Amino acid sequence: MRSAQRASAPSMISRVSDILQAFGHDERSMTVSELGRRTGIPKASTSRIAAELVGRGLLEREGDQIRLGIRLFELGQQASRPVDLRRLAFPHMTELMRATGQTVHLAILDGSEVVYIQILRSRATPPLPSRVGGRLPAHSTGVGKVLLAYAPSAVVDELCAHPLPSVGPRTITDPDRLRRELGAIRANRLAFEREETAANVGCAAAPILGPDGEPVAALSVSAHLHITDLSKMGPAVSTVAMTLSREARQLSLSAS
Repeated sequence: MRSAQRASAPSMISRVSDILQAFGHDERSMTVSELGRRTGIPKASTSRIAAELVGRGLLEREGDQIRLGIRLFELGQQASRPVDLRRLAFPHMTELMRATGQTVHLAILDGSEVVYIQILRSRATPPLPSRVGGRLPAHSTGVGKVLLAYAPSAVVDELCAHPLPSVGPRTITDPDRLRRELGAIRANRLAFEREETAANVGCAAAPILGPDGEPVAALSVSAHLHITDLSKMGPAVSTVAMTLSREARQLSLSAS
């Protein structure tokens, strides 16, 4: 293989990454053929890589179906910042859920997406697309908008340079409108989301700030819009987020 071809050919690491990331909220398991089509990797290579990952516990096989393996979950549990945040936030999230009777989320920002690291679900809240370990476009969620409001301008510039996908009936897809809302969120340290992720659902979200004043995560309460006044949820979320911010500073959690 020529040097130019070697430079342009995907590495084994990138292929493994593509295969693992092919499993999302909508695809919990798939065949080798489906995995190859989704990743664009030739079927023979997909089959060989998948077999090695199964052997190491990173994937699991049941019949002709392949899914993520328990070893990935174990490795994920060892990621220090999410684990520390979950441990720190859990008792406060429990109290917040009891006080509001609604679903409580804890999330971090990864690029232009939010990753949910803890969810306490309430039966009073309609079904939501969020799940622990799952991702959603940050601009479509309350927690995501809070985190984007504190993100470097380059992050928001990159996000707004591309079409903003619509997730719910009222997702903000206009870059100028999103920028204006992020400015207001930063000023108020509070975000509201109304049907931007799912129909009939809204949330109030606030940042958890680390020692350097930058957000390490965001907290939200999600509720049925037609039976809940979100403005009354805001103070409760803000109070818990401020308490968590103080505790995070004491434990020297940072966004790095």
